[in-house]
Amino acid sequence: MIIGNHLAQHRELSLTAVGLGTYILSLPEGASVDIRTLAARFPEGRGRIAFALRELEAQGYLERVRERRGSGQVITRTYAYNDPAVERARAGVADELVALPSPVAPPPSPVPDEPPVPAEPPVPAEPSAASEPQGEPPRTPHHGTAVALLGGLRRIDDRLTLAERDIRRLAPDLVPWLENGAGPAAIHRTLTARLPDVLESPAGLLAHRLRDLLPPPLPPLSEGPVAPYGRDPGGGRPDPFQTCDGCDRAFRAREPGRCRDCRSGPTEAGGAVAA
Repeated sequence: MIIGNHLAQHRELSLTAVGLGTYILSLPEGASVDIRTLAARFPEGRGRIAFALRELEAQGYLERVRERRGSGQVITRTYAYNDPAVERARAGVADELVALPSPVAPPPSPVPDEPPVPAEPPVPAEPSAASEPQGEPPRTPHHGTAVALLGGLRRIDDRLTLAERDIRRLAPDLVPWLENGAGPAAIHRTLTARLPDVLESPAGLLAHRLRDLLPPPLPPLSEGPVAPYGRDPGGGRPDPFQTCDGCDRAFRAREPGRCRDCRSGPTEAGGAVAA
């Protein structure tokens, strides 16, 4: 496996995340990459490893999704990507539909008893400032990622299998989530949590959640001095990261325990990496 400079020289990843991402990409397909296994392999604690995994997931190098087995048991599966930019480009190309021109009917023949009416000269079109196609919103840099996330929901629950037209219709509603800083894991949790037993219209349910549960944009980072861990003169420091006892996912809480997803249903922690 050749590791590209886009990972080795990544400016937004910590040194721990770069090293952990390089190690995961070097593993064979099917290797276990859960937090407990990685903590047994490296001297870093489970908290640092969990934070590094979240960094890689936010940058698109990892995708952790929950899948339902035939027995009804839910597991967490990890997918690793060597180059997230290439994966997003592939998802965007797969979404493009080739529009075939409709056949043009031949003009009707003139009636023998009547002389043909001469055609009027064409009216010149007024110049326009933009030549964008009508009826379809302009694509954004996050459009390919939104299409890939919506198409991958069926990996978590096959009841969320969407038609191509539904994916094209819902993708513009998911783009603001990505622009506001929501990661793939948070989007998966929000769209798939507490699904009804009878799901008659998955596209309608997803459209409702995308509109009503849109998170606000991330606030700007503070430029003031950073207080030592556990001390905040202003009293606004969030709860520390904890590692879930059920699925090894990192979450914020005052005390160790289980994350919200594991408290709402049985979960088996596991992981497999796909090159």
